[in-house]
Amino acid sequence: MADSLANIIEATSDFEAWLAKQLPIVRQDIQTKHASMAEAAFPFFRATFYRWAQLWPRVCAELAQAPQLLAVGDLHIENFGTWRDAEGRLIWGVNDLDEAAPAAYTVDLVRLAASAYVAADEEHLSIARREAAEAVEEGYRDGVAKGAEPFVLAEKHEWLRLLALGELRDPVRFWDKMEKLAACSGEVPEEARKLLEAELPGGSRDYQLKRRVAGLGSLGHPRIVALASAQGAWIAREAKAARPSAWVWAKKSGSAEVHCGKLAAAAVRVPDPFLKFHGGWLVRRLAPDCSRIELASLPKERDEAKLLYAMGRETANVHWGSPAAMVEVKKDLARRKDDWLHSAAKAMCAAIQEDWNEWRRGWQTPNKDRPKAAR
Repeated sequence: MADSLANIIEATSDFEAWLAKQLPIVRQDIQTKHASMAEAAFPFFRATFYRWAQLWPRVCAELAQAPQLLAVGDLHIENFGTWRDAEGRLIWGVNDLDEAAPAAYTVDLVRLAASAYVAADEEHLSIARREAAEAVEEGYRDGVAKGAEPFVLAEKHEWLRLLALGELRDPVRFWDKMEKLAACSGEVPEEARKLLEAELPGGSRDYQLKRRVAGLGSLGHPRIVALASAQGAWIAREAKAARPSAWVWAKKSGSAEVHCGKLAAAAVRVPDPFLKFHGGWLVRRLAPDCSRIELASLPKERDEAKLLYAMGRETANVHWGSPAAMVEVKKDLARRKDDWLHSAAKAMCAAIQEDWNEWRRGWQTPNKDRPKAAR
């Protein structure tokens, strides 16, 4: 592409200025996010989907022209979790759809594989790069060829159920953490308060409002938790401010529609009955078995190739939410041979590493002293 690209520090500043126009950002959480981005490449990767959206059509120009569907966008190995369905069954799948938007189907696969590469480079995973890409692609190809099949962790997928219910997702630890959340200070948006009250059993008004700091990509978005006691035990509901995908910012054009609710409804998955989308808010149940699964909570003994295969298969489940597009996806996928996914993920990782190095060098430098170089 002929136009130059601002460096990561300038791009971050511009993105956050755009973000502040979409919702009332929490400034102290933005500072926490910046510091986390400097600590290691994996949190930097997770926190900077907006930069991925800029780099993707430049680094992977041919893949960016692949058939489009409603994609997750910010897909990575820590964007999977569990919830309970209406029957109380444990379900596993993609946990966060904040960046959902129309995009090439390939973006989800490349970002998922690239996240495994970055995690392996930092010794969070032990799997080799090429093996990781092959596992993701095999799972996706099987999901495309055989059709969607949600992950119900009942009589099937026992290995995944044991993996998901790790020691760090213990209820005692979880609720202790919820109790220690800081109380909300300042004015709580009336819409968020009403939505939370409506989701509490019996419309209970006996609750505490807490401020939750979580995630990395959405760090800075207002998150309000209603913590209440029901029949002698804790329950929690969270309202998180929603916004259009960072794709809108990166492209400087296009619809400002928020697609997360649309994708949650369309994807082939067993729905979470507590997940609701209301205007500019997402409301959901929080519980030890209804949350994102972090790498640190996984048992040391695990089959990482099998897990990445399942993630690829679940990506296909989400993509089947655009059934008309899957005809062209099948054709496109059939002509992709050899190590296309590995090559693309490797190229994106190199670009991300360059950005991370630049971020570490300059993120604390005052604006007036920053170089104006562009790539």
